[in-house]
Amino acid sequence: MADLEETPVDLVIHARRVFEGAVSDPQRFGPVAADLVRLARRAGPPEALAVALRAVAWAQRAQFNAAEAKRLLDEAAAVARRHRLSATLAEVLMTRSSVKQELGNITGARRDLDLASPLVSGPRGVELIFQRAVLDQNVGLLAPAADAYRVVLAAPTTGRFLVAAGNNLALIEAQHGRYADALRLLDQAGRIAPRVGPSQVATVLQSRAWVTVHAGRLTEGLRLFEQATQAHEAAGLPLGELYVEYADALMDLRLIPEAASAARSAADEFRISGVPLMGAEAQLRVAQLALLSGDAGDAETAAGAAAQTFRRQRRPTWTARATLVRAEARLRAGAATADDLRQARRVCRRLEAQRTWSYAVDAYSITGRIAALLGRERDAVSALRHAADLARRLPVLVRMRGSVAAAMAASLTADDGAVLAHCRRGLNDLSRHRTALPSVELRALASGHGAELGQLALGVVVRNGSAMQALSWMERTRAAALLAVEPPGGVDPEDLEKLRGIHAELETVASAERVVGTPDPVSARLKSLEDRIRRSSWRRRSPDRAVDTTLRPAQLRDRLGSRVLVEYAVLGGTLIAVVVERRRSRLVTLGPASAVLDRMRTLFFALRRMTQSLPESSLAAARLSADSRLAALRGLLFDPLGLPGGAELVVVPVGHLHGIPWSALWDAPVSLAPSAGMWARTRAAAGSRPGGGPVVLVEGPNLPGASDEVRRLRGLYPDAAALVPPHSTAAEVLRRLDGADLVHLACHGWLRADNPLFSSLVLSDGPLTVQELQTSGAAPHRLVLASCQSGADVAYAGNEVVGFISSLLARGTAGVVASVAAVPDVAAVDLMHALHEQLSQGRTLAHGLHAARERIDRTSPAAYVNWCTFSAYGAA
Repeated sequence: MADLEETPVDLVIHARRVFEGAVSDPQRFGPVAADLVRLARRAGPPEALAVALRAVAWAQRAQFNAAEAKRLLDEAAAVARRHRLSATLAEVLMTRSSVKQELGNITGARRDLDLASPLVSGPRGVELIFQRAVLDQNVGLLAPAADAYRVVLAAPTTGRFLVAAGNNLALIEAQHGRYADALRLLDQAGRIAPRVGPSQVATVLQSRAWVTVHAGRLTEGLRLFEQATQAHEAAGLPLGELYVEYADALMDLRLIPEAASAARSAADEFRISGVPLMGAEAQLRVAQLALLSGDAGDAETAAGAAAQTFRRQRRPTWTARATLVRAEARLRAGAATADDLRQARRVCRRLEAQRTWSYAVDAYSITGRIAALLGRERDAVSALRHAADLARRLPVLVRMRGSVAAAMAASLTADDGAVLAHCRRGLNDLSRHRTALPSVELRALASGHGAELGQLALGVVVRNGSAMQALSWMERTRAAALLAVEPPGGVDPEDLEKLRGIHAELETVASAERVVGTPDPVSARLKSLEDRIRRSSWRRRSPDRAVDTTLRPAQLRDRLGSRVLVEYAVLGGTLIAVVVERRRSRLVTLGPASAVLDRMRTLFFALRRMTQSLPESSLAAARLSADSRLAALRGLLFDPLGLPGGAELVVVPVGHLHGIPWSALWDAPVSLAPSAGMWARTRAAAGSRPGGGPVVLVEGPNLPGASDEVRRLRGLYPDAAALVPPHSTAAEVLRRLDGADLVHLACHGWLRADNPLFSSLVLSDGPLTVQELQTSGAAPHRLVLASCQSGADVAYAGNEVVGFISSLLARGTAGVVASVAAVPDVAAVDLMHALHEQLSQGRTLAHGLHAARERIDRTSPAAYVNWCTFSAYGAA
């Protein structure tokens, strides 16, 4: 605090130093400035009071208290006018201009700069140029803003403006697609920022993260956002603006729930703080995320509200972007009109004129789609081709959107060869992008970027009737995320142990279910820890190697032998299948996929009832319902294929059809796989394994049937290693899994549909998750999972699945037996014993399970459920 004996001149000098401090470190200097205001009101000269008020206002502005900042600046301006302090008034007006922008008053902000202009002289002219550039940037006039920032950077000026001008110019360069130039500017600003203050350090880190993401380096961008978050917290800055830009990164990674949470947090923070400038930008992200979530109605409403706000703020470029999102929402809902097309065309012209190429690509693509919907084919082709041309040299995700546009244009002109060429190019880009991602979760999500390309190409080959071409394109967009296996490690083992500790606090099955339900404190801690484990997996090194998904027909037939492959796909809502036999292949159209899903849902409702304590009449009704649904599924999925009776099948489902109990639909051995290519890999692994490795039997806790199961299996495998509670811990099971020939796990299983990486098998010390299994790299040759829902991998867009089965097969396990539903514990013992009797005689899992199922007494409801829901995966 200033000394009361300071002279008026000293107090003014001190006030100016405090203002510079408030700019660099508002958390530290805000209280100092407030004390100085009190002193200046009592004893100081007017200039000191005006400058001190400006300092407090800046600190309030940094906390998004824009209304309070404006009130303080209004007072400072009045003091400066009353005492004819022209230079000080100019400074206050320039700061107030920034605050008015944040309040959405663009006209008032421009007026303040115009009022300040005749009062500015000397070095302060640089600040006026800078503030006009900020105003232009916020309304979307990027070219004049960039020119002004270059003037500031060339002028002999202070570090504060060098950092801010370099940072803001970098953001414009990135929007123009010049990412190397943007990062060079941020390097320069980053070297100066620590000398200026922590708020500048945080700002530059945030910008570097955003630019890095838009340059296509997504996981590096995520790491930088974490650093930026820490820098903001250290500087005492609110996180609203960072959340907005973080949402962009999460959107590109298709982490939609996380992106939506970040965008909503930002929108709430700006609404509460009264900062409509950034609030409207956050609202636009909310609209985009509603669109990505499939809620076109909410997207249209949110985008329309954002557009109205931008219009009031006189920000035409931002209005154009919001108008585009609204038009896309109406397109998705099938409600786009000629007026939407006219508006979209105007948006195209504005965004291209601004040279914001990524946004322009989207604008032309959406315009083309609307024109196609309205039957204006020539206009559609022109817009879509222009989108593809603009995207050609942009980052990979934008190039993929350009490939979609080009393929759609070719489809409209019936150029099938061009459709396939553009789809191939886009999927090759996707393959390179996906390979650079460090975790199965991110790679599986990334495959969603290629879903439309896969559909366009599949439509061509199905129309032309080529079964093997159709199979080839199905395989291009199937389970590709699993093939690039990351090395073990990358997750802190202590976090995994903490995860088990928290699960121990959940004590009962009922409380364990609260993990994804009731927001109690233990569940909140668990979610926080799971988020940390996920983020750590995003930071590890990627496999960074190309993955060949090519499946050669001769090689596939050789590995199939006498088996018949049936691979399913969904094309425009219609289920199709490719059937590959020894000497021929066929392409069969089956009908609406929705009919299959409807019967699948009612089947599982009946099976759940059969696991409950119900009257005999209710159980009998459930059994009749289950039999009826199985017959219906058989009629929809197998009967139209003309399969040879008794043939051993290899079935590759699609999407939610992975959850169907396929073994119950066919009276012969059936093996499943996420893709034909992955099944062929397991066949090669099964054939090359010499055998003779250890057998491991694992009993989980609190399952009476598991004890009996392991005891009986020890009679079949007298040399087996048996792990029983309390020794059947996650660490010990993982140690025994790796290199084992056959492992049997009898334990509880928990499916996490919200995040399959945390689906788990319950062992003596807590859950063994899919995440931990991947982290360990453990992969036995064959594995029997006698646990609930352990075979229920979760489907992602782009025909990916994630769960225990897919993770094990990707890491080299050649065969797994698991259930897609909850299974009665005690009733499973007979089935498991019968299965292992077959395995001990050298049979494969598919043959062994088929023979074991034949011996089950299906008159018992519990035995029927086990007969129905267990399936074999892979070829071993």
